[in-house]
Amino acid sequence: MLDITQVTQDILHWVENFVEVPHPALGNWAPCPFARKARLSGTVKIVVGADPYYDLRNRCRDGLGTAEIVVYAYDPAEWTYDLFHSSLEQANQDFLLANDLLVLEDHPADAEIVNGISMNQGTYALAMLQSLSKLNTAAAQMHHKGFYETWPNDYLATLFNHRQDPRA
Repeated sequence: MLDITQVTQDILHWVENFVEVPHPALGNWAPCPFARKARLSGTVKIVVGADPYYDLRNRCRDGLGTAEIVVYAYDPAEWTYDLFHSSLEQANQDFLLANDLLVLEDHPADAEIVNGISMNQGTYALAMLQSLSKLNTAAAQMHHKGFYETWPNDYLATLFNHRQDPRA
């Protein structure tokens, strides 16, 4: 069983020292320009999950509450990439998308490399649940600012799966 104190510390360290930090390979943008504000406003909820599909189903019933993002962490040794990916994809299809929610994944066994940079947290399998409409609005705002200009098209096609692609 993962320790919530350690998980929270590890994820927040990654967010503060990578996700929020501008990077030259990304046009001097942070990987997520909204992460710092969410972290500082206390709207990031980190949870140790038990089963991704059922955790997300239960959260879908309850909604996000005051959180902008709910991050579920799992032991990747217990949730192989294929099983984790299929559970999250099934949750998106079965109930999340219809309720204006989208879960994004991060798994150590699925390297996400953008312009030579690893985007992965690296320790945990993460299911990151957010409002679909808010993600689409934020992506449109960032597109108009040139955020996606340095990102590879194949990566963006995957990123915008189930979402409105602001470049279209």
